[in-house]
Amino acid sequence: MKVYRSGKRDVRALDGLDLVVPEGTVLGLLGPNGAGKTTTVRILATLLRPSSGTAHVAGYDVVRHAQALRSVIGLSGQYAAVDENLTGRENLVVFGRLYGLTADDARRHAADLLERFDLVDAGERIVKTYSGGMRRRLDLASALIGRPLVLFLDEPTTGLDPRGRFAMWDVIRTQVRAGTTILLTTQYLEEADALADSIAVVDHGRIIARGTADELKAQVGGERIEVVVHERADVARAVSVLSREHPSEANVDAHTRKVTVPAHGGAQRLVRVVRDLDEEDIAIDDIALRRPTLDDVFLALTGHAAAAEPATTDDTGRPPVAVERG
Repeated sequence: MKVYRSGKRDVRALDGLDLVVPEGTVLGLLGPNGAGKTTTVRILATLLRPSSGTAHVAGYDVVRHAQALRSVIGLSGQYAAVDENLTGRENLVVFGRLYGLTADDARRHAADLLERFDLVDAGERIVKTYSGGMRRRLDLASALIGRPLVLFLDEPTTGLDPRGRFAMWDVIRTQVRAGTTILLTTQYLEEADALADSIAVVDHGRIIARGTADELKAQVGGERIEVVVHERADVARAVSVLSREHPSEANVDAHTRKVTVPAHGGAQRLVRVVRDLDEEDIAIDDIALRRPTLDDVFLALTGHAAAAEPATTDDTGRPPVAVERG
């Protein structure tokens, strides 16, 4: 549990959150703005003390063994934590030395990371001349310089263009293949879908759903047929046609002329819908069979859209990352 004092009242940022992350996997931590994602990361990375309860990362208690824990974790937060008055290479070497690497090892690892993150040409430039995307890449590189067992990524691709995001995804996948355990928070739902082995949805400091992306999507009703009717006057008739098999299940967006119904029978029902609309001489602009997205899951579970959460102010045999209920 984590409680903050706000004026004359206590605010529970975390309230009984309980997580277990198997070694060598990615847990996606998703939730609307203010759900408690960043607070969770800061506690697990020893930057905040929990108000009550216990948390263990790689076998270390985050309070009692904080110093030892810091040597085996990496953190890339929402804002790049690099020194803008040093060069990119110097930043990485400094982080390497802080992790206890020898000077030679720090320089060698820095060179490797500059290459992996496509920063070789910028390695000798002062960081204040970097773009936002370059700073994000350098920040993640600095989190990897100590070759951590556990990596915390708090919205690591915020501010990156699509090319930069996909490149970052490749780096994350490489880390997982090497055995790193990752806790990932993100506002990009397709990012969790692409990277996470399992997902926990958080709202008001509690986990309200967990499972794989497919399992969570199944909670909002499976596949759907979406039809965009050409003429607004035909929307009601289209609803009647689409509701023949399962009355009262149509969802209508009058503004976009879109009618959505459950796809009982999948592709076979799609074929029947096309035939039935044609027989009724109802023209359509578009028709699609689609699976629910994680956006749908958010709306169904929380009533909120996913949003970035502002930062809180105030070998083998390795144990899993765990946050125990408190």
